[in-house]
Amino acid sequence: MQYDVIVIGSGPGGYVAAIRASQLGLKTAVVEKSELGGVCLNWGCIPTKALLKSAQVFEYIKHAKEYGINVSSADSDFTAVVKRSRDVANGMSKGIAFLMKKNKIDVIHGQGKLIGSGKIEVTDAAGGKGTHEAKHIILATGARSRELPNIKIDGVKVIGYREAMVLPTLPKSMVVMGSGAIGSEFAYFYHTMGTKVTLVEYLPNILPIEDEEVSKEVAKSFKKSGIEMMTNASVESVDTSGALCKIKVKTTEGIKDLEAEIVLSAVGIQTNIENLGLEATGVKTDKGKVLVDDFYATNIKGVYAIGDIVKGPALAHVASAEGIICVEKIAGHHPEPLNYNNIPGCTYCSPEVASVGFTEKAAKEAGYEIKVGKFPFSASGKASAAGAKEGFVKLIFDAKYGEFLGAHMVGSNVTEMIAEVVVARKLETTGMEIIKSVHPHPTMSEAIMEAAAQAYGECIHL
Repeated sequence: MQYDVIVIGSGPGGYVAAIRASQLGLKTAVVEKSELGGVCLNWGCIPTKALLKSAQVFEYIKHAKEYGINVSSADSDFTAVVKRSRDVANGMSKGIAFLMKKNKIDVIHGQGKLIGSGKIEVTDAAGGKGTHEAKHIILATGARSRELPNIKIDGVKVIGYREAMVLPTLPKSMVVMGSGAIGSEFAYFYHTMGTKVTLVEYLPNILPIEDEEVSKEVAKSFKKSGIEMMTNASVESVDTSGALCKIKVKTTEGIKDLEAEIVLSAVGIQTNIENLGLEATGVKTDKGKVLVDDFYATNIKGVYAIGDIVKGPALAHVASAEGIICVEKIAGHHPEPLNYNNIPGCTYCSPEVASVGFTEKAAKEAGYEIKVGKFPFSASGKASAAGAKEGFVKLIFDAKYGEFLGAHMVGSNVTEMIAEVVVARKLETTGMEIIKSVHPHPTMSEAIMEAAAQAYGECIHL
């Protein structure tokens, strides 16, 4: 069939691009070889948050006495926790199917591949092939767990994030390689459910891309809860021949030997750009990423790429934004390029982490003279009432003009609070304007106003 737009991949980049294209009057199809919604809805963002919510509820129950509630006993049903997560994911995937139908988007099941100008070949599960044509083809094929060359993922004892979401039983012990968002979230989840967890990080701090103070606050919380952490360390080998994995970890003090039932590899992602026909059609790539312009056009006319397979943060909301910009440009609109320095990042362990813009270190390295304000949740009335006094809000401003350079938060519900900063920075709001914007009391969000005030020497509650 002839389409205006065909999108290969139905993750948060692909399905959003398809819906926006249809809204703009373009005849659209989506090619998907697996579940609608891609990794995010089925094996990433959504089901992991369902798992983390179960862990949070379990943690609340274990600490119920602190709130004046007596609970005689509480046991987790790991199988039921996993089932709830899968049910949530399946429901979301069905929701995407509904949106495809509502927006009159054709769903073509199979593996899509570029075969020439404006043409793709789709191979279905039975091996049957079909050819489809479109004026514009958008590649949105996402990524998968990266595998270290010396540590192969077998899906049983050495696992990636997919297997971590559907383990048949709760392991007694686990070593997590990598302490980014995925590694830290799973470390928190499994530890809370009752697994002995050791988190191994190659760099000096866990959550290494975050502001250093935030990383140290999470490390302090993890240590207090009983999660073991090894920084400046790397897993050199894993022997899976016995009942337990035998793990050799290189540290600054030499090789240390660990044992665990499961090793979870959370050392990043690898893009899905194989078997897409990129080489045959001449689409340029570099270091596993498709090269695109500010509106996601490749060097080949009519071919575009968005999401994890292009440069930029590998985040669902980034892929969605890129998809919308791409199709609006295709439709003749005039979208502005995405500002990658105003992309929020969130980690949903406990305490939560949320950040956007410059870290303190990066702002100084960029040559800014800065004002920094920090407000601890221990001074927040709402945090005290909620029993969630861990963490703080840290804001960074340009000292000369008051430009809002960045925000770094750690604590309860901060992933819900970061959007205020994203909007403020988009609107070029200054520090003083944040201070003079009345925030509701009592709320956790007051900490944003208080941190801004602290940067300017006007904080009331410190």
